[in-house]
Amino acid sequence: MSQALKETNYHFPKQQKMYRGKVRDVYFIGDHHLAMVASDRISAFDHVLPKGIPFKGQVLNQLAARFLDATSDIVPNWLVAVPDPSVAVGIKCEPIMVEMVIRGYLSGHAWREYKSGKRMICGVEMPDGMRESDPFPEPIITPATKAVEGHDEDISREDIIAQGIVEEGIYTQLEDFTRRLYQRGSEIADAQNLILVDTKYEFGFDPEGNIRLIDEIHTPDSSRYFYKDGYEERQAAGEAQKQLSKEFVRQWLIANGFQGIDGQTMPDMPEEFVTTVTDRYIELFEKITGGKFIKADTDHIQARVEANLASWIEDNV
Repeated sequence: MSQALKETNYHFPKQQKMYRGKVRDVYFIGDHHLAMVASDRISAFDHVLPKGIPFKGQVLNQLAARFLDATSDIVPNWLVAVPDPSVAVGIKCEPIMVEMVIRGYLSGHAWREYKSGKRMICGVEMPDGMRESDPFPEPIITPATKAVEGHDEDISREDIIAQGIVEEGIYTQLEDFTRRLYQRGSEIADAQNLILVDTKYEFGFDPEGNIRLIDEIHTPDSSRYFYKDGYEERQAAGEAQKQLSKEFVRQWLIANGFQGIDGQTMPDMPEEFVTTVTDRYIELFEKITGGKFIKADTDHIQARVEANLASWIEDNV
């Protein structure tokens, strides 16, 4: 059975500190670099599930690197190198504490809000008479605060500026980048017969004060995709859309009595479901890239990641 990379705890030369996020282990190397190890942890409803998903980290890391390269003409990004299938190294940036969420279709969190009767999300009005998975008249930006711990929270453009999270001129620039990145991502998805439903982008300031795109983009952890084939027919019939995203994990959790609410118990994931999740991640990689996913050797995955990252640090820092 393939091994999952649940967590790392390395100690590299010139390492200043290490931070463990929900799914990434982040190493601060020297004064100007970050190394992000994409673990095989999976989170939903802001909780990390107990079992790792083999190859999930590799899928996310390689997809993110591909999409960062494909959008670097729109906005510069943090990525410098990919020294291992599950590792990305880049420029250390000061994160802007807002997630720029953009939605082309009514789905996921926005649909749950809409279904409850709300017609306003993040200060943006949603039209009456929409059904789940309908397209918005034009994509809407629904930002969220970036929580260090706990849940991210919806926030409006006006509140972001009023609270001084980011000044208006910078926020306007973030909105422009977000719309252009979503347009590019939608074009790439369309070429592979997919629909980029919604996604999020994160930005930061590099040491020179320039805005850079950071973290991952257009992966199944940060985005939702529909299959374009059959989309119109499923909408007309009132059927659920066929998705490539992490939403099916959320739906499995909901069906097993867990939505991240206090007092609820995280269900145990059976091995067959873990295998299903792995297969879905690989399916998305192959569908969105049009290429074959090459599984890295996981027999000694901890040692492999450590050796490849240590070698890059020795040669470049």
